[in-house]
Amino acid sequence: MSDRILINKAEIRTLIPHSGLMCLLDGVTQWNNESITCVSNTHRDPTNPLSRDGLLSAIHAFEYAAQAIAVHGGLRARSVGLTAPPGYLAALRDADLRVMRLDDIASELKIWAHRLFGDTGNSVYECRVSAGDSLLADGRITIMLRA
Repeated sequence: MSDRILINKAEIRTLIPHSGLMCLLDGVTQWNNESITCVSNTHRDPTNPLSRDGLLSAIHAFEYAAQAIAVHGGLRARSVGLTAPPGYLAALRDADLRVMRLDDIASELKIWAHRLFGDTGNSVYECRVSAGDSLLADGRITIMLRA
């Protein structure tokens, strides 16, 4: 586990609606108004709720990224005394997967998201999921407010 954790899993759970095992992120290592970096080791956990028959498809890298975006929105809102409104992943664009699975990645996942534009609820982020020096997935995620 990373020793650079600024915000731990318990605090993350106060910022996003994901609870229990569905909270995939272990910590935040960096954040500012425009971007966030998170870490996770849950991709190797056999009880990961996204895994099937012990395998975790690389497509789920984008769920890790979406959770990092949700944490970023929660932190941004909290920094001005507000609570982030609930949102949903509305679009995934320019998605590129460079591996087939995540469960066989030995290293900690590093999840990075950068807000390209948007306001409190509707935003577009560029995101990357990597392990060590290897890029595993990248793309753009659009988050919309729930109606």
